[in-house]
Amino acid sequence: MKAFNQDLLRQQLAQGMIDLQQEVSDQQLDQLISYLALLSKWNQAYNLTAVRDPQEMVVRHLLDSLSLLPYIQPKELLDVGSGAGLPSIPIAIMRPDLQVRSVDSNGKKVRFQVQVKAALKLDHFDVTQVRVEQHQPQAKSPQIVSRAFASLQDFIQWTEALATENARWLAMKGQWPEDELAALPAGFQLAESHLLQVPGESAQRHLLIIQRQTT
Repeated sequence: MKAFNQDLLRQQLAQGMIDLQQEVSDQQLDQLISYLALLSKWNQAYNLTAVRDPQEMVVRHLLDSLSLLPYIQPKELLDVGSGAGLPSIPIAIMRPDLQVRSVDSNGKKVRFQVQVKAALKLDHFDVTQVRVEQHQPQAKSPQIVSRAFASLQDFIQWTEALATENARWLAMKGQWPEDELAALPAGFQLAESHLLQVPGESAQRHLLIIQRQTT
């Protein structure tokens, strides 16, 4: 595994945020790099992600997650199947005004997220260990995100009970998922689609925003 060069990674991330046209404070850069350092350290023992190279992590985890920022609405975000806290933790760092909730069924990954929450003092971030389809939150969410978690059909069906009436489902995908869109559950429609330009990433990235059909 390549060495964790904090200065190099910070420079790479700062340039990536410029390319994304996102303002980032020195404190937020420090927090994002601290998150990456924890991820890299835990990954050696717990295999949280297949990506091992820290520079590749900046692109495929941090900048990929943060390419979502222009499409996030206020108040609250629920991240399902969040794994190591992606995209929820980078978004929570960049959006301290947002209540960010994370759900995953993997105990090691949830414990990692709890450690990050404590280390970075992310009071507006919460994580719950539970299978998504068994989750019973106190309140429903207005926007639900998934990143390479499941098919669009499963994503909607497993989380429909967790969503407010006018909720938005934000599905981060690679190539355009024609077959998945054709299999959307009845009563749901593609409201928006965006080609995400992730600095340093050559593969296609799409954001699909799904909503209930209005009568």
